[in-house]
Amino acid sequence: MKALLLVAHGSRRQQSNDEVVLLAEKLKAICSEQYQIVHAGFLELADTLIPDGIKLCIDDGATSIIVLPYFLNSGRHVVEDIPTIVNETEALYPQVDINIASHLGASDKMIEILMSCANQVK
Repeated sequence: MKALLLVAHGSRRQQSNDEVVLLAEKLKAICSEQYQIVHAGFLELADTLIPDGIKLCIDDGATSIIVLPYFLNSGRHVVEDIPTIVNETEALYPQVDINIASHLGASDKMIEILMSCANQVK
C-alpha cells in the first residue's frame, strides 16, 4: 500500500500543527486512490515527529512511503535534516520503500498559487 507523509517543521503553537494535520486529512480525501494512507509528521516541536509518522504509515500497512516536505525553501531542514532523519528511520524498516519528494517551494505550480493568493485581495 502506498502512503504519503506530509512533513512540516512543527510549532510551539498547537493551532499551526493542527493546520498541517487538517491539510493531511484533506489530502487523504482527494488522493485516496493513489495514496491509501496519509499522515502528517513534524521535524520538531510537535507530537508526531517524522519517525513517528513513518511508523504510523507502516502500522497502517504501508509498503511504500512518499515523504512530502511542506517547506517553501531548500534550507538546511530540507537539504540535510529531513533526509538524515528519513534515512535513519528507513534503516529500521528495510522492507518498506521510503522516498522523499521535492519540497513544496520547488513546484512549478508555485507561481500559479502565489498569483491566485494575490488575486484574492479585493
